[in-house]
Amino acid sequence: MTLPFRDINVQTASDAYIFTSPSCPNAPALAIDRPTGDIRLLDASLLSGKRVSRITSIAGILGVIQLRLDKYIIIITKAQPVGRLRGHMVYKVVSTDILPLRERQVSDPDEDRFLSLLRGFIKPGPMYFSYSVDLTNSFQRQAQQDAESPLWKRADDRFFWNRFIQSDLINFRNNGGRGQPAPQPNIDPYILPVIFGMLEIHPTTFKGTPLTIALISRRSRHRAGTRYFTRGLDDQGHAANYNETEQVLVLNDHTTGLGGSSWQQQQKSSSLTDGKEMQILSYVQTRGSVPAYWAEINTLKYTPKVQIRAIEAAYPAAKSHFEEQIRIYGDNYLVNLVNQKGREVPVKQAYEQVVEMLVSRPQEHVQGDQRTDEKFHTIETAEKKSNFDRLHYIYFDFHAETKGLQMHRAQLLIDRMREALVAQQYFRASVDSTPGNNNKTDGGRLDVRSLQTSVVRTNCMDCLDRTNVVQSMLARWTLDRMFIDLGLLSRGSRFADEDPAFELMFRNMWADNADVVSNAYSGTGAMKTDLTRTGKRTKAGALQDGNVAVTRYCKNNFLDGPRQDAFDLFLGVYQPSAGGGALVFVDRRPVLIQAVPYIAAFGLFFVLMGMYSPRLPDAAVWPMRLFILFWTGVTGWALWFIFNNGMLYVNWPKLNPRPWATEGYHETISRVRKDKILGPLVARHERGLSVARYINAEEGKKRIE
Repeated sequence: MTLPFRDINVQTASDAYIFTSPSCPNAPALAIDRPTGDIRLLDASLLSGKRVSRITSIAGILGVIQLRLDKYIIIITKAQPVGRLRGHMVYKVVSTDILPLRERQVSDPDEDRFLSLLRGFIKPGPMYFSYSVDLTNSFQRQAQQDAESPLWKRADDRFFWNRFIQSDLINFRNNGGRGQPAPQPNIDPYILPVIFGMLEIHPTTFKGTPLTIALISRRSRHRAGTRYFTRGLDDQGHAANYNETEQVLVLNDHTTGLGGSSWQQQQKSSSLTDGKEMQILSYVQTRGSVPAYWAEINTLKYTPKVQIRAIEAAYPAAKSHFEEQIRIYGDNYLVNLVNQKGREVPVKQAYEQVVEMLVSRPQEHVQGDQRTDEKFHTIETAEKKSNFDRLHYIYFDFHAETKGLQMHRAQLLIDRMREALVAQQYFRASVDSTPGNNNKTDGGRLDVRSLQTSVVRTNCMDCLDRTNVVQSMLARWTLDRMFIDLGLLSRGSRFADEDPAFELMFRNMWADNADVVSNAYSGTGAMKTDLTRTGKRTKAGALQDGNVAVTRYCKNNFLDGPRQDAFDLFLGVYQPSAGGGALVFVDRRPVLIQAVPYIAAFGLFFVLMGMYSPRLPDAAVWPMRLFILFWTGVTGWALWFIFNNGMLYVNWPKLNPRPWATEGYHETISRVRKDKILGPLVARHERGLSVARYINAEEGKKRIE
């Protein structure tokens, strides 16, 4: 099995960047020519006399990306060990560097902005990798794969986060390049799969029994983005904010070894230590946006307007989505937590209509109580005529049931699903310790004892706060069951009552997961984490949720445009053309429209200056009052204009325009141009309005909506 190099030196020369592995001196060197970007494999022994300006030690190659003027190599300069899974070290990307293929003599505004987007996106991004274990796949899928394949070939395409920027290396591997036309398997150790999400590994004990518990959330690279700019499905059936979360329990994990190509001979630890067999147990859940064509349109109002396209139009995409989900996970239990009242109702109804269209002869059942008329709403069928009959829709009125800080009532959902949860099982395997197996670089073959046969797919509007609470409760229920099956708990007991220290660690781990997933999508930590961390809803937690809500409002309206652009650039949704159209990021709104926020700021400044400036004892009062009154009126008008025409002031993505945003923008600007006072001024200072603000630089753009 070919594993990625864990130690790479990059030599910077005038004509190429050359990558070698010091611990594997006989392995071919990877050369990326400057400035063409052509990829070659060289005999490393012939490089000793080559003149280089710098040699740098790196942890891996994140990828290669083409921007408007040049190609760039993104390298991982520092990686922090997170912990070991089954003896394999896992790392977090801490710092990166971007190497240009050509030295630019002059500054280009668009190229600089592209680079700024990339750096700002990569630096805080929670990205993880391992040189010897496949983090993109759950342990159940790993057990079903060919362990002799290169690590990148085994990677799940959905969670291979840097797949797009690894395209040059992968294409060279599959097809060769100039002077080397055949497939090039020797490049495999340079291709390093990375996941984006959350990963924590805790070696701990439970009631004195040593074990390792880990939590891995893998974010899909398809339809990735920010909260209000990425909702629902795309045409290929990929859901927004789709995450797979796997809770892993490892018993008797005493393996050693650093993993990676240079340490393959060290991975010889037996899976039996002190006569105890290493066991791996895991439980997988998923979350994803409601599978329909829908959006929430920002207008600077606190609650955006919900827009839903015809369900019939979304049917092919929903069909593709659930075909993939059923193929990978088996039966899908679709837990929907949106509100049954208010603006979320159309989203709930759209989901139910999608399920009714997919399931043959759907049977609905509604259960109510004194709190709500629709406590549970299920849609499923007793027949198995089609593959989609493996969908089981369960609506739970989370808002009504947990109202008044009574979050413990969410347990009603677990009780309602108990029969399905028992039937779905969880993955359990032991490590095959027969001679020859435990010396492999993968640490030994997995001897499967049970498989997880279905998955719970949970969603709310954002697939964040309510979803986090329910997923942590499902994980808790399953972990209790694992401990009972292992003989560490008596039947009917709960680990929360048996080991308070383990309980605290479990709570904090899931609260950390909630914050990481939420930060990636909404720009803030999650709400309701006081429940996850402490087990109860508190007033302090409610106040913190208020702070999170205000921060989300500001970020989602005024900061998320560039964040979405960064997602689209890194993941290949938008591809700048070589030497293509310039001035992609120029603000082409009319000058007066751009000036209104500055008018409001100046007006507020003059009001405050008039109110707090010292006044001479004999000075007249009325002039200052009129001054304050005038600028108060100007400020009030400017703020009224901004919030009344909010579509003009939301920070929209510029690289991959949203059609509903373009339509809303045109409607708003048309309304402003008809104004008797401002209309002539806006038209006079138009600066190429039309579609320029949204459809910028058509050259090289790849739209996926």
